[in-house]
Amino acid sequence: MTFSDIFKSSFLENVTAVSPLDMVLTITLAFGTGLFIFFVYKKTYQGVMYSSSFGVTLIALTMITAQVILAVTSNVVLSLGMVGALSIVRFRTAIKEPLDIAFLFWSIAAGIILAAGMIPLAVIGSVVIGLILLLFVNKKPHRNPYIVVLSCADHGAETQAMQYLTQQTQRCVVKSKSVQPGHIEINAEVRLREENTDFVNTLCGIEGVNSAVLVSYNGDYMG
Repeated sequence: MTFSDIFKSSFLENVTAVSPLDMVLTITLAFGTGLFIFFVYKKTYQGVMYSSSFGVTLIALTMITAQVILAVTSNVVLSLGMVGALSIVRFRTAIKEPLDIAFLFWSIAAGIILAAGMIPLAVIGSVVIGLILLLFVNKKPHRNPYIVVLSCADHGAETQAMQYLTQQTQRCVVKSKSVQPGHIEINAEVRLREENTDFVNTLCGIEGVNSAVLVSYNGDYMG
């Protein structure tokens, strides 16, 4: 078959290139795989505000990718046109969490593999990836990090407060320090020995300490 014969293929031949059984089976498996990806995303999400629309997008993305690849593999001409059409698409949605990128690529890859007919690879691979994400993402550190925000009136109060804070915590690292006339503000990352925050009350009672604030955070310091 020459290149010109490919363009002479009829529309009816293109329609029957993929059997209805293959279509139904591929879309059904894509929906099941996308649903599993959505379940793993929901269980491993660690952001501030959970977005259910992103989870639904993962399901839709798996099914849409499977449809596109199924159509491309059935017709060479359509594959050339699809490449040209998708090359002009621009996605400007900001990805807030780095792990969301992995879920997007996972959905696309699962749709491609399913449409290519490699069902065992798609199913087994998705299960393995899901178990790895559930194991490592949900693994919590032994001691959660906290940020202590100290507001002191002078250097003497700062020294006394930092000495007491170092004694009461397992680890204390100064992240930032802001000094103004009559005011010193310190942000320190600490690891607690026990889940007891009573030391903040004593810290605030030190002479010269205006305020002491304890904040839990995810370890990503933005300075």
